[in-house]
Amino acid sequence: MRAQLLSIVLIVNIFSVAMGQEDILLKDYNPKSIYKTHKTVIEMAKFPVIDIHSHAYATSQEEIEEWVKTMDKFGIEKTTVLTKLTGKAFDSVYNIYAKYEGRFEVWCGFDYTGYTKKGWARKAVRELERCYEVGARGVGELGDKGEGLLYSKPTAAYGMHIDDERLKPLLEKCGELGMPINIHIAEPYWMYEPIDVYNDGLMNAADWQIDTSNKDLLLHSELINTLRNAVKDNPKTTFIACHFANCSYDLGILGELLDNYPNLYADIAARYAETAPVPRYTKAFYEKYQDRLLYGTDMGFDASMYELTFRILETEDEHFYAKELFGYHWSLYGLGLSDTVLKKIYYENAKKIRNYE
Repeated sequence: MRAQLLSIVLIVNIFSVAMGQEDILLKDYNPKSIYKTHKTVIEMAKFPVIDIHSHAYATSQEEIEEWVKTMDKFGIEKTTVLTKLTGKAFDSVYNIYAKYEGRFEVWCGFDYTGYTKKGWARKAVRELERCYEVGARGVGELGDKGEGLLYSKPTAAYGMHIDDERLKPLLEKCGELGMPINIHIAEPYWMYEPIDVYNDGLMNAADWQIDTSNKDLLLHSELINTLRNAVKDNPKTTFIACHFANCSYDLGILGELLDNYPNLYADIAARYAETAPVPRYTKAFYEKYQDRLLYGTDMGFDASMYELTFRILETEDEHFYAKELFGYHWSLYGLGLSDTVLKKIYYENAKKIRNYE
């Protein structure tokens, strides 16, 4: 009898193991590295840091003070708050963050209200100038995922892309005022691919899929071309293509733009998980374009977030995961950037385009 029970238990266990793989849902997949490799804990960035890409994540004085304490802990000298806002909404956010003199720089958006009507550009330029007088020192984050420039509030500009002739007066005015333009173009390439077993970003595909069947939607290469046109036609205006211009899958696309247009920069915000899985390829890109890349986060202000970004940039740690921040199944690797490259990305390049003190 005992032997029979043991046999039944063994069969059940074997059956459970065999069926377990089929029962595991993709959303629940949370691998832990089995490798006993070194883990570096970063307590402070190796050099002073300017975060060129963040948002108004903190909404109260208490939260902002906590943010400042975290910035102090990790060596963040200044954080750029991209509001996307104009009018009273911009003024309200600016007034909250301006109390912490020198720690935050607040950027505005473009006001697209009435963008289909004659005379819109003159009004939009006046509002841009007003925001500058209030304290805005840059514009962003503008955003175009194919339908048009939809990020700025209170109005979205459907069908109007960054190279639209109607925007020319605003882009030129930004150059005159020394206001860099931070723009989100397209999305990571896996979002344009079918949701199937071959999709490398399948962990997030259901939430972040691009509807490529929409005939009015500009696709990845078309959006990159709108950026190229705008940068080319406005050489006196500084543009920052955030998130590596969403060219993580082929950084050569961004490299070609950087080679040809000295008024273009790129921030690395929120694309650590897309680039850290290919460390040699990514490190070579950082080294080649070290004068044109800017540190950014775009992931809140928790201490663990800063620690992870610095771990990826500074160390040579291998095969670790950060699903809590990124959601991917990809393992990450430290890039081990040199001191020369780190100084430029952390601070010197931002200072160059904004003349930070």
